[in-house]
Amino acid sequence: MYPALQKEIETYEKRTPQSREAHHRAVRRVPLGVASNYRYYPPYPLFVREGHGSSITDVDGNQYIDHNLCYGALMAGHCHPAVMQAVEERLRIGTLFGMPHGMELELAEEICARYPVDMVRFGNSGSEVTMHSLRLARAVTGRGKIIKMEGGYHGGHDAISVSVKPKGDQFGDPENPTPVVSSAGVLKGTTDATLVAPFNNLPGVERLFARHPGEIAAVLLEPIMMNIAFCMPDEGYLQGLLEIAHKHGALLIMDEVKTGAKLAWGGACEYFNVKPDIICLGKSIGGGFSLAAFAASREIMDVIATQKMFHAGTYNTNPVVMAAGLATFRHVLTRDAYSHVDRLNRKLVDGYQRIIGKTGLVAYSDGAGANGALLLYPQRIRNYRDWYHVDEDVWTHYWFAMVNRGVLAQPYWWDEQWTVSVQHTDKDIDYHLQVFEEVAPALATAQQERAAGAPAAVSQ
Repeated sequence: MYPALQKEIETYEKRTPQSREAHHRAVRRVPLGVASNYRYYPPYPLFVREGHGSSITDVDGNQYIDHNLCYGALMAGHCHPAVMQAVEERLRIGTLFGMPHGMELELAEEICARYPVDMVRFGNSGSEVTMHSLRLARAVTGRGKIIKMEGGYHGGHDAISVSVKPKGDQFGDPENPTPVVSSAGVLKGTTDATLVAPFNNLPGVERLFARHPGEIAAVLLEPIMMNIAFCMPDEGYLQGLLEIAHKHGALLIMDEVKTGAKLAWGGACEYFNVKPDIICLGKSIGGGFSLAAFAASREIMDVIATQKMFHAGTYNTNPVVMAAGLATFRHVLTRDAYSHVDRLNRKLVDGYQRIIGKTGLVAYSDGAGANGALLLYPQRIRNYRDWYHVDEDVWTHYWFAMVNRGVLAQPYWWDEQWTVSVQHTDKDIDYHLQVFEEVAPALATAQQERAAGAPAAVSQ
C-alpha cells in the first residue's frame, strides 16, 4: 500500500469511528459483520443511518451523494414520494396473503407493455428469477446444459456459480475458458452442466454448440456486462447470439436485473433492438423493495401454465412489494425520467473523460442509461480477460478519496459501477465531478510512480 492510499484510509478511519465500532460488534454474531459477502471491505464498511433523495448519512453523521444506491437497486433514489405513499397505503390493509389479489395482473401488464414478452412470473430477487429462468429453458427444450459468459454474475445459486471471478492460473485458454467453480459448497454435478464462453466472442459460443450437439438449453448473459464494471456488447453481438442459439434449438436468456429498469424505458431489449426468449428483471423495478420477475412468450410460459414446470414462493407478489412496483413503473420509471437520468449520466461520463484527459490518468469512463464507471485501463475492455488485470490499489485510492470528500462514487469493489437516480440533480453531478477533479491528479501520480517502480497489484 503506497503512502497516498494509506493517508486516505487513515482519513476514512478518523471520519467513521461509529462505523468501526458497529462493525466490531456485528462480527460477533454475523459472519464478516455483514449480511452479504459483497458488503465487507477492509478496514470496515460504512454503516448507514438513513437515506433521502440522492444522498445517505452514515452513523457518524457524514453525508454522501449516493451512487451506490444499493448496487443499482434504487434508480428511484431513497424514499421516493410516490413509492412511499403507495407502500404506506398498502400497509394499512394487509401485508401478506399467500393468495391472489389482482395486482399480479396490473404489474404484469406494465411489464408486457415495455418488454417483448407475453407473460410474467414474479419472485423476490435476481438470483431467484435467473434460477427459475434456467429451469424454464430446460423444461421447454428438454436439455440440460447452459452457456454463461466468463466473468458473468447472475446470483448465488449453484448452476451459475461458475467462472464468476476465476483466477489467472485457473481460467485457461481465452478462446475456450476452463469452467471454474466459484465457491466451496457448490454441487459439482450441477456446475458440470454449465459451459463458459468469452463475452463478445460469437465463434466461442458456436464451438460450444458444436462440442455439445443437442445438449444446450440456453445461453444466459447480461446484455451489458456489469460484473466487470461496465463492458458494452459489440455491434450485432446480442443479435448474433440469438441467431446462434435458435439455429441450435436453444433459447437466449437476457439477465436484465441491472439493465431492465436502468438502461431505457424498454431495457436492453429496446436499447439494442433485440428480442430474447426470456428476460429476467430485478433491482430497480421495486423502487427499493424486493421485487423480481422473469418473463417470456406465451408459448414458452406454457410449461408453467400446464404445470409441467413448478414455480412457487411464499413471498411472491406480496402486496406491499407489488404496490411499490406499480408505483415505480407508473410514476418513477417514466420516459421523462429516463431523459433526465440519461442526460445526467452523460454529463458525468463526459466530465470524467475531460478530467482524465487533463490529468493524464491512464483510464477511461463509459456508461449508458443510469450506469457508468471509471475504468483504469488504457483501452476499452471487451471481456473478462481484458478486465482481469487492474491496479487495485489505485482503484481503492479513488474510492476512499471520493468517499472522504462526500461522494459514494459506486459500490466498493472495482467490478462495480455507479448509478444515477431520478432524484439526482445537476448540482449533485457538478459536485461529483468537482471531487473527482480534485482526486484525479493524485491517482495519475500514483500510476506513474508505480509504473516506474514496484509492479501494480493484480485484482483477485
